[in-house]
Amino acid sequence: MAGVGNVLRADDAFGCVVAQRLMEMDLGDGVEVFESGIGGISLVQELQAGYDALVIIDAVDRGRPPGQVMLIEPDVVDVHTLTPDARNDLLADMHLATPGRAMMLAKALGVLPSQVLMVGCQPVDPDSIGTGMSEPVTAAVGVAVDEIVAHIASLRRAWGTTPKLNESSELKAEVPSP
Repeated sequence: MAGVGNVLRADDAFGCVVAQRLMEMDLGDGVEVFESGIGGISLVQELQAGYDALVIIDAVDRGRPPGQVMLIEPDVVDVHTLTPDARNDLLADMHLATPGRAMMLAKALGVLPSQVLMVGCQPVDPDSIGTGMSEPVTAAVGVAVDEIVAHIASLRRAWGTTPKLNESSELKAEVPSP
């Protein structure tokens, strides 16, 4: 589990807040939570240990009603299909603040898991500055946690084993076995 976002940009803190909630839970063996904040490169570094699945939690502006939780299977660009100029434009920022860029780099390095899910929440105002999330996004935290726990249970059933979701992180959380 990777919570991303900026706690100084109101609803953009969603991924961090959900990650913190998950860290407080007993989620079972093989599942850990990592909060990367706005540093996408730290997510890529975390993935270099090798994982079976990844869930990215973030505020995602898709023009939906505020607070709507979305389960998104991201389409990650293969940088090897891009021209050198396009590749340079997309990956020039080595901080890779967006999850999309971090996933692109992870895929290029061969460390992006085959199972990737993004749990997103529609912010009220994606450009808002300040601490504290809006009421609709705050209310969505519990919904996102429930969706993530259900996803972990689904992975456990599908694999018949305990998935290795984020073993190298120092920030750990574990998902209840079904």
